[in-house]
Amino acid sequence: MENVLVVKNMVKTFKLSAKQQKIEKTNLKVKVAVNDLSFTVKKGEIYGLLGPNGAGKTTTLRMLATLIKPDSGDAEILGKSVVASPDEVRSRIGFLTSELKLEDFFTPNYLYDYFSALHGVDKAVAENRKRNLFRKFGIDKFAEVKIADLSTGMKQKVSLVISIVHDPDFIIFDEPTNGLDVITARTVTDFLLDLKSQGKTIIISTHIFSLVEKICDSVGIIINGKTVLSGDLKSVVGDSNLEDVFFELYKKEMGEDE
Repeated sequence: MENVLVVKNMVKTFKLSAKQQKIEKTNLKVKVAVNDLSFTVKKGEIYGLLGPNGAGKTTTLRMLATLIKPDSGDAEILGKSVVASPDEVRSRIGFLTSELKLEDFFTPNYLYDYFSALHGVDKAVAENRKRNLFRKFGIDKFAEVKIADLSTGMKQKVSLVISIVHDPDFIIFDEPTNGLDVITARTVTDFLLDLKSQGKTIIISTHIFSLVEKICDSVGIIINGKTVLSGDLKSVVGDSNLEDVFFELYKKEMGEDE
């Protein structure tokens, strides 16, 4: 099966202000967020990028979404370089982050139509997709309600739907169930599986072991900006479980082995 994502030796660093140095408890003026990261994702699979807070997951996904550039290295999505061809990559991917803030003044209807037009989606196609997606997520009852007046869960559903208005083949979700109630979280995970059944390729970042075990075909464990293990979920876990595998690797990487 072909690889639709190939990440090759990506590195990303950030300068730290005096305040950030104090928060990070370091004298270093530069933080290495992603350190020579490499992994691949196959067509039609859900790939889970698993790691603790601060491991570099969000930075990695932002580079894949072409929001920030790597200092070095590259990644190819559907054969296009995120460094050399960012516009082409953006047109073919969907990206959802928990940090996405929708404008409070607008309604789900307006935002869906706006982003559909932005992606050049035919009006009839956009209207049909909106009808189906709004019904699936229960947004139809709130289509003309301002974002400011929606619940957290409904805002997440609207964000998800907007991120795929153009029916992308490759989808990036950063912490897709973070902060959601159990009902909304289940709706989102069921939809991820539905997208997979349509032949979409999906990469998610998370720190939730059960989510990876439930929906992912492959997993990459990232610690301190480095991929310490990547592969088919069954091969990675073996006779153990994902949580135990992760903590064994974590202790080793952090020098906590006895």
